[in-house]
Amino acid sequence: MTDTTPAVEPRPELPDRLSIDVRSPHHVRAVFEHDIGIRFNGKERNDVEEYCISEGWVRVPAGKTLDRKGQPLLIKIKGTVEAFYR
Repeated sequence: MTDTTPAVEPRPELPDRLSIDVRSPHHVRAVFEHDIGIRFNGKERNDVEEYCISEGWVRVPAGKTLDRKGQPLLIKIKGTVEAFYR
């Protein structure tokens, strides 16, 4: 008999600091090939643009405000950060 289960590719380890902005030095393309979740102060958040687990902060958009380059204006919120694969 042959094994018909699909091969599961290994997920890369989640970094301490990660950004969704491709221009950032903290952007890791291999991580974004999988679905990632962020739990901030015990609640799951879907609007996180960047996080740092060791320093305990996330950056989220400040409403619909844009900076002078047309990117969302981000605010830093401090607290307990947990990153995980869904």
